[in-house]
Amino acid sequence: MTSPGIMNAVAFTGVAVMCVLNYALAIIMDPGRVPSTFLPDIEDSSVTVHEIKRKGGDLRYCQKCSHFKPPRAHHCRVCKICVLRMDHHCIWIHNCVGHANYKVFFVFVVYAAIACIYSLVLLVGSLTNDSQSDEQQSADSFRIIYIISGLLLVPLSMALSVLLGWHIYLILQNKTTIEYHEGVRATGLEEKVGNACKHPYWVQGYSVGYAPHQSTLAMASAFKQPMMAYQLYQHQHEVPITCGNKRFFNARGIDECLRLVCI
Repeated sequence: MTSPGIMNAVAFTGVAVMCVLNYALAIIMDPGRVPSTFLPDIEDSSVTVHEIKRKGGDLRYCQKCSHFKPPRAHHCRVCKICVLRMDHHCIWIHNCVGHANYKVFFVFVVYAAIACIYSLVLLVGSLTNDSQSDEQQSADSFRIIYIISGLLLVPLSMALSVLLGWHIYLILQNKTTIEYHEGVRATGLEEKVGNACKHPYWVQGYSVGYAPHQSTLAMASAFKQPMMAYQLYQHQHEVPITCGNKRFFNARGIDECLRLVCI
């Protein structure tokens, strides 16, 4: 075996091991379920409680799990739990992708895409070298195996690359897959009545020209500390948020903004 071959074998083995390790972690890790003991800090006793798909700016309560839900939490029908910042339920890991395991899921997709593309490059290189070398008795059989493997790797590499690009977009926009589809629906409904719809947690949801407020940053950090951000969210004051043609400055106003996107 040549020196480049040894280097490629070591590099590919390292990528494959990291891919399998993160895949296993994504399977066994808890996605970040909402604790059954979670209770929001309710200042106003007159505030009513609504079910999952609320139509107002009231507190969210899951009747299936029988407890409150923080902002951006969703109930998974498959896992039968409420998940913090739930992205989606992935059938390939038989688990939800949420706040607690999103990082390992994303890293797994990165390594999987790199491993597939790397394998494809090695296969193309092997075919090229075999075609330039002397013909051997087993060369044809190996070439057929390479071609079949390449035909499987091409669509797999394309699919993983698209999935990786999709999640990079979601991270840059501070969205989840569920929120993206809900945003598309809400935007279509608002455009019918001539209004603009913006989400207070998304990157484009903040008005241009506002200086970052401490509590605004606390809301934006919900990806890392959703429970703590929710408590700060209930007590914030004078947080400038623009939703459509309206401008809000407190938590009650932001609840009205949340109502527009049907969280």
